[in-house]
Amino acid sequence: MEGSKTNYVDNTHQFFSVGLTIRQKEPKNLEAPFDRIDSYLTPTELFYIRSHFPIPALDRASYQLRIDGAVRSPLALSYEELRSMPSETRVATLECAGNSRVFLVPQVQGAQWELGAVSNAEWTGVPLRALLERAGLAEDACEIVLEGADRGMPKEEPMPPIPISYAWSLPRAKALRSEVLIAYQMNGRQLPRDHGFPVRAIVPGHYGMASVKWLTGIQAVREPFHGYWQTTDYAYWVMMDGKPVRRPLGEMQLKSQIARPRVCETLAPNRIYTISGAAWAGETDVTEIEVSTDGGRTWTRAEFVDPVRRHAWRRWKLEWMTPQEPGQYTLLSRAWDAAGVVQPDKHDRNYGTYVINHPLPIEVFIDES
Repeated sequence: MEGSKTNYVDNTHQFFSVGLTIRQKEPKNLEAPFDRIDSYLTPTELFYIRSHFPIPALDRASYQLRIDGAVRSPLALSYEELRSMPSETRVATLECAGNSRVFLVPQVQGAQWELGAVSNAEWTGVPLRALLERAGLAEDACEIVLEGADRGMPKEEPMPPIPISYAWSLPRAKALRSEVLIAYQMNGRQLPRDHGFPVRAIVPGHYGMASVKWLTGIQAVREPFHGYWQTTDYAYWVMMDGKPVRRPLGEMQLKSQIARPRVCETLAPNRIYTISGAAWAGETDVTEIEVSTDGGRTWTRAEFVDPVRRHAWRRWKLEWMTPQEPGQYTLLSRAWDAAGVVQPDKHDRNYGTYVINHPLPIEVFIDES
């Protein structure tokens, strides 16, 4: 079913996902049509879907969010109690850490995401910091573990001995940042089930695995959390004193993508064509974008469509006079951040099948027909 389309309706929340590309049917992993998203905010029905286990059945009336662990006053909040607290709204881009995996050579295991495991939305909820303050976070708590209601057996070795919940921890400093939300709305409306109803975490600037869906537990811990997802799956290698050590993924890396033209699209020669795309980063700002139409030999500065907004993508465009000579051409884009750092020219193998943020080649054809 790889590459086929889905057309289902969730009658509970009237959520339609027509136009998303199936990368995995169960659990549901669906890719957004990156070349068709023309708006700053990704429409909810076109936002990519990443699931680790089947969607849990949670009821709004009986829902409770536990905040416990290394806190003075553990508490449990109902959905309505959470909704009654002062809320904030943030725009944040979420990207799956495996986005663009299809561009790796040779081909690797995992969902074969192309360009669409990234989307941008507006999220509304209660800052995680407010909940931790209300519970009385202990001074010696070092991480905050976010636990979802989705549960099952992972597929990657080594597998745990029993089924586990999806859980991810945040460093204390990040958890207390004002932008981290416990969200119940997406683009101004109630969260759909596929996106975490009734409540999910939104961790701007970090890869999507940190934004735990179907959130039911928040636990402060005094020792680093070494769960399956942070040691076996979403982890990478770093060198410490000459020895390789595993570390969990975290901050999104600087990246840009070409949305149009599409991969292998045929264009007419000697015509003005608008190359367009988006760029984003983790805890910094995207400040410059360049495009190459000759496989990286020369680069031209492109124009941003959106202003700088921390944790949200910036769309961009470039007017290109297509070549007169028919043939195959390779388009690339690369971004700079506020510190003058540019995207790496190749994939860092220490990240394994994740963090594919080198310039991605978009092959196009120039033809009269």
